[in-house]
Amino acid sequence: MNDRMTTPWGELELSRFPDDPRDRLRAWDASDAYLLRHLAEEGVALDGAVVVVGDRWGALVTALAPHGPTQITDSFLSQEATRANLARAGVAPGAVQLLTTQDPPPARVDVLLVRVPKSLALLEDQLLRLAPAVHAGTVVVGTGMVKEIHTSTLRLFERILGPTRTSLARQKARLIFCTPDPSPERPVNPWPYEYTLPDGIGAVSGRTVVNHAGVFCADRLDVGTRFFLRHLPAAPGAGRVVDLGCGNGVVGTAVALADPEAEVLFVDESFQAVASAEATYKANGVPGHAEFRVGDGLAGVAPGSVDLVLSNPPFHSHQATTDATARRMFTGAKRALRPGGELWVVGNRHLGYHVLLKRLFGNSRLVASDPKFVVLKAVKRG
Repeated sequence: MNDRMTTPWGELELSRFPDDPRDRLRAWDASDAYLLRHLAEEGVALDGAVVVVGDRWGALVTALAPHGPTQITDSFLSQEATRANLARAGVAPGAVQLLTTQDPPPARVDVLLVRVPKSLALLEDQLLRLAPAVHAGTVVVGTGMVKEIHTSTLRLFERILGPTRTSLARQKARLIFCTPDPSPERPVNPWPYEYTLPDGIGAVSGRTVVNHAGVFCADRLDVGTRFFLRHLPAAPGAGRVVDLGCGNGVVGTAVALADPEAEVLFVDESFQAVASAEATYKANGVPGHAEFRVGDGLAGVAPGSVDLVLSNPPFHSHQATTDATARRMFTGAKRALRPGGELWVVGNRHLGYHVLLKRLFGNSRLVASDPKFVVLKAVKRG
């Protein structure tokens, strides 16, 4: 969906990525607009090093492009949306520096703008990584919708950077103002976090999991994945396997441990997730061949080149509940699978993935179920 955002410096036409005409979700919200208005009304100097963290679809850096900001994001999709929105606005390539959460942060930050993420852990990690670059004169402003900003959010800013307060709410959005205090000794960054898996979950029982901040269920194995691990194809001998939406990579690692001959491709749109998957794989000394890729599902994977796709797809896009991500992942899986290849999916029962799979593949079989989850299998017919 393309839509227009009015900023103090003019109108911008913005879209999410991938640009889907069926998607009615906007590429910006009231919190983005509130932050930009504040910068203009307060005359915040933007001639120094401006860093924008968590800019979801590039609305902030596109508006601020004349000031050469740096964007830091965990999302491949957000980064691609930013590129498209910058190009649409006529911004020259290279005018905005695009970094990921895995890249070394800038050495100096004069204006730090933070779009509060859903994950408090990711916010903690990013603030700790950026703290050495923040100085007493740095302007720090966070933004988010009221439902996204909690007492724990404010405490995190205060613990890491300095005294923090919030603005009045406007259009259900709020700003966070933080006054940096470089003198206190800052906490040690606890990320990435490692833990040992419990027994009774197949090939990965007792194995190590490594999670970078922001990865789903970073401090424990989520119940959906635990259920999936108990019902994976037994000794698939599948050739090329994809852990699609890999998260910390525990599913793909389980396949590699059970079948050392398998070629496993770990894919996720989160830079933090793919880094976690690679760290998990290496921590367990898994034999065999693996590839780790950040991207939009299976885009870029050759058609008919995959034997088995395993997926626990997300059903949220930031705060919005949607099946658009699962639909895109399943469609990409069908294209990438060889005839006879299989897609195995775990999901909450209420999501009704069997309907979507039948529509796409012409078939869907229930492999296992409990009161909360189902494991489904769809086969690509020749």
